[in-house]
Amino acid sequence: MSKIFQAFLSGVFISFILDFFIFLGIFQNYIKVNGIDVYYNILFVDNQNIFLFLVFSAIFGYLVVYIKNYKISILVVIPFIIFALSMQQYDVGNYIGKILLSKTDVRLKAGRYEYHGDILYIGRKDITFYDDDLKKTIVFKKENIR
Repeated sequence: MSKIFQAFLSGVFISFILDFFIFLGIFQNYIKVNGIDVYYNILFVDNQNIFLFLVFSAIFGYLVVYIKNYKISILVVIPFIIFALSMQQYDVGNYIGKILLSKTDVRLKAGRYEYHGDILYIGRKDITFYDDDLKKTIVFKKENIR
């Protein structure tokens, strides 16, 4: 039983480090670039996919604890490390940030006005929206959107 627990904790630790670098790249290369007002911790917690996190934790934990041939473990983990660290490059971090956080060609109604553009980020209370007609970023309160 303790070996299973050790494997799970090892996998959680590795997954957490990789997640940290993925979200750090998105934060630096997408959130900051677009001027979105959100703290890193909120971005990390709100956009975490717990199912994927647990699956990768189990895989990494199994590789680290149960596989006796460390070469296989290293060959499997290295591509994930490269992917996580590649998020620090502007093009990669910005692209993945757009895929995960934005929605294109959206119409929003706030009050009696209708806006057409792209949602850059949906936060806890606010929606950061880029209006195509105004060529401007607008922040809406969620409760004002219909």
